[in-house]
Amino acid sequence: MTDCVFCKIIAGQIPSKKVYEDEDTFAFYDIRPHMKVHFMIIPKKHISSLMDCQSEDQQLLGKMMLMTSKLAKQEGLPDGYKTLVNTGLAGGQEVFHLHVHVMGGGSL
Repeated sequence: MTDCVFCKIIAGQIPSKKVYEDEDTFAFYDIRPHMKVHFMIIPKKHISSLMDCQSEDQQLLGKMMLMTSKLAKQEGLPDGYKTLVNTGLAGGQEVFHLHVHVMGGGSL
């Protein structure tokens, strides 16, 4: 997706504060944090929203969810955190590339 801001972040065309990267995923800090720690985990594969996931994405989705604990601990949230996936316009999604928000270290 040439006009997707998250695809551009993955490609290095837009700078980000990277938390983690592997062959399937990319994690980076939100530019408008809602808590002291607020980063997102995204798939490198462009998937517009959770509503667009297919059965072939099951392993990728599981990997992303398991990464939340590992990365939350790494980023200073050993006692807990909040996850959020906005899905579709009615669900508050602003960037149409699937992403899991991981937040903690204060109150909303």
